[in-house]
Amino acid sequence: MGALDAVQLTPLMDRTSGRAEIKVGLIDGPVFLTHPDLAQKNIQEVPGKLRGTCSRVQSAACLHGTFVAGMLCARRGSVAPAICPGCTLLVRPNFSEANPANGDMPLAERSGHSSSSAVEITAATSGVTAFTEDTSSCSPARRFSER
Repeated sequence: MGALDAVQLTPLMDRTSGRAEIKVGLIDGPVFLTHPDLAQKNIQEVPGKLRGTCSRVQSAACLHGTFVAGMLCARRGSVAPAICPGCTLLVRPNFSEANPANGDMPLAERSGHSSSSAVEITAATSGVTAFTEDTSSCSPARRFSER
């Protein structure tokens, strides 16, 4: 049994890829918006203190934000699960790319994301501090976010 089967997502994903009028809010790191496997037409940046697009694609914040975005809206058939690529993804980072050398991702201002954007579903990350040196167990996910 795969991870998607374990959380009963496979039947839902078989039924639909989502609809553009359904908005999913991503509160995480910025996203590498030109990643070839992301459904860019459905990704929108929500204005805030931090930009929703990566300025340093190798920063821990960008890698993590892009990884989570891929889980939600990658192109079906890519390495990432692509749970809802047809939905609109609203990106509002809560991690900055301030210190990419040590993977530090300080929290940024988070106010007003879901209420001001009429978000139906929110995916948020708030406890990631860094990638470890040994990333062998997450290498497929990391390779996806680094492409």
